Amino acid sequence: MTAFATDRRELKKGRLDWILAATVAFIATIGTVAILSSVTGLPFGERVIHIHMMALPVAAILFLFGWSANYQIYQDQWKALYGLILGLLLAVLVLGSTDRGSRSWFHLGPISMQPSELCRVGLILVLANYLDRNAPRVKQLSTFLGAVLLILPVFALIMLQPDFSALIVTFPTLVAMLYCAGASLAHLFSVVGFGCVTGALTVLWTLIPLYPDWLEESALAQNFMSFSKFGLPALACVGVIAALVFFAWKACVRFRVRVRPAHFIGAAAVLIGGYVTAIGVQTQIKDYQRKRFEAFLAPQADPRGAGYNVLQSKIAIGSGGFWGKGAFSGTQARLGFVPERHTDFIMAVVGEEMGFVGSFGVLALYLLMLWRLTVIARLSRDQFGYLSCCGIFSMFFIYLCINFGMAVGVMPVAGVPLPLLSYGGSNLAASFWAFGIAESVYARRMALV
Repeated sequence: MTAFATDRRELKKGRLDWILAATVAFIATIGTVAILSSVTGLPFGERVIHIHMMALPVAAILFLFGWSANYQIYQDQWKALYGLILGLLLAVLVLGSTDRGSRSWFHLGPISMQPSELCRVGLILVLANYLDRNAPRVKQLSTFLGAVLLILPVFALIMLQPDFSALIVTFPTLVAMLYCAGASLAHLFSVVGFGCVTGALTVLWTLIPLYPDWLEESALAQNFMSFSKFGLPALACVGVIAALVFFAWKACVRFRVRVRPAHFIGAAAVLIGGYVTAIGVQTQIKDYQRKRFEAFLAPQADPRGAGYNVLQSKIAIGSGGFWGKGAFSGTQARLGFVPERHTDFIMAVVGEEMGFVGSFGVLALYLLMLWRLTVIARLSRDQFGYLSCCGIFSMFFIYLCINFGMAVGVMPVAGVPLPLLSYGGSNLAASFWAFGIAESVYARRMALV
């Protein structure tokens, strides 16, 4: 039995995974009802409904295109796809419109497009091609560095917008693809360590000023804030990190501890890289994004401001009870207590109007969708299709974790929509395209060519 084909019954089925297609259509239908309910009576409600109804057929066309086209065409034309990704991200920096401090959108009359949504799916395909072509050398450092160099320009362009919500979803998705491809655990740990260093410094630089009394009393906190950010102190910190790693290596040599020098060089690179990236995050992050983060770290700092969104979301979900108040009957959302209820906090509308039963049902549908993606990945006839499905699965899994976590207050508000359920034409179109690609892999699995 092969590594990809594991179920003969699946191999005998047709060219469309009807379970996945029906699940996607059902979730999108629930999302349409929730969007209609959340914006009815609002001044911009008609515009939201009009755009969403225009986006649905476009998304359906992209699904049909992704399904009917042989998914291997993306591997053959990966250079053109990668060039298109970079071109779109460059174009939005020059020609795009600024919304909430981020230049992430193209506005063409009533139509808006966020390129990063489609580029994320394209980057999954590009990385899947690279890992497939380098499968025999996937554990080598050169292959890992090649993947980093492939991803880095895209991340840099997204940082310049800045669109941190896109990075929050894309970074772990690509790490998961490297893991599925069989990359070295040491290399993966270095990437995860880089993310942890960046995140830890960002948390510290955000959290310490929220406690002015502690900052005044703690000499350590004062020194950290004054000696850890920008300019010459930043260069000094980089030097200190390099010196500490060097002395740690010398100590291991002296005490005859067998540790390869490359590990110390890698540790220094991770620490310095994470430090420099954290500085970049601090310089690019906008005030409203910082306040979202502050509200999660210290809710008492702004209970009527940034923390208000999560508080009202939890109240709305809790008020739905077991059975909910019924469609178009929610009061917390419809009366405007829940901000961004048709985008980031769409689950607050679902929870209030459909209750625990409805919320659990929506979660079950998403889990069913993710399960079908794993089945398709196993049935793929080649490594490229397998890795593409792994990337698509990881992307939606991360979307799910972040958005559900935001709605109940266990994750910071990151401006991440819930695919198929939240309002957003670009995200809807990109999601349907991704599912179409997965269906293309299913249609051309090992038993059907």
